[in-house]
Amino acid sequence: MLLCRSIHIASSISKFVAGAVLLLSVCAAASDLDPQVLMKERKQNYSGWGSSEVALTMTLHTASGQLSVRKLRTQALEVENDGDKALTIFDEPMDVSGVALLTHSHITGADDQWLFLPSLKRTKRISSSNKSGAFMGSEFAFEDMSSFEYEKYKGISAREEMMDGKSVYLVEMEPDYKDSGYTRMLTWLDKNHKQPLKVEFYDRKNTLLKTLILSDYRQYPNKAWRAHVLKMKNIQTNKDTELLFSNFNFTVSLNDDDFNKNVLNRIR
Repeated sequence: MLLCRSIHIASSISKFVAGAVLLLSVCAAASDLDPQVLMKERKQNYSGWGSSEVALTMTLHTASGQLSVRKLRTQALEVENDGDKALTIFDEPMDVSGVALLTHSHITGADDQWLFLPSLKRTKRISSSNKSGAFMGSEFAFEDMSSFEYEKYKGISAREEMMDGKSVYLVEMEPDYKDSGYTRMLTWLDKNHKQPLKVEFYDRKNTLLKTLILSDYRQYPNKAWRAHVLKMKNIQTNKDTELLFSNFNFTVSLNDDDFNKNVLNRIR
């Protein structure tokens, strides 16, 4: 009788331990699907590069199939305890040569952006209310040109989903800053590097506006992941813009002086 009682107690303890382990596993899985955690990991796996420069080819497609090609370059700088800084300069064709966008992203508050127009020889500050406008006639808005700072978004939900035959994370988030052109975004993240593979942008009427596809990811020696092809399609107009990145350079030495507003007057 005592032996049976001991076996019963042991069995109960075993079930309790198994249940506790299962509960911990469920909690761990739930924490993995915390949208705020996933957004933070996304930023962490993009960071640690210091400063960089890259060449880009921008191709604009109209709804009727016409296209125009532009050559540009971007320099960027990580800023401790704040968003990144970036300077994008157009080189070709002649009608846009010398146009430059300077962006100071922030983790709180509005981002600062200035657009230099060589034809007018003046620098125009992009107001917060205009950041939803198209950047140089492309399907990218000015706010899309800022660095991703997870603190500026509310994580609404996260779940696992299949995409192109593999399991990914789907995160829904809302901009937590004033004057965004978007009510929410759905972002599909790679499970390995947590970088976005696809993003759906919903306009102020909560209607699907644009879809961004990011591909050809590569990891650089400093562990920073970068997509080399971005394609933004406007669902409502059937226009799209493709960005091809090449010759990433993470050994370039840049500092705050290279991203001062006064550099726009010296663009060549």
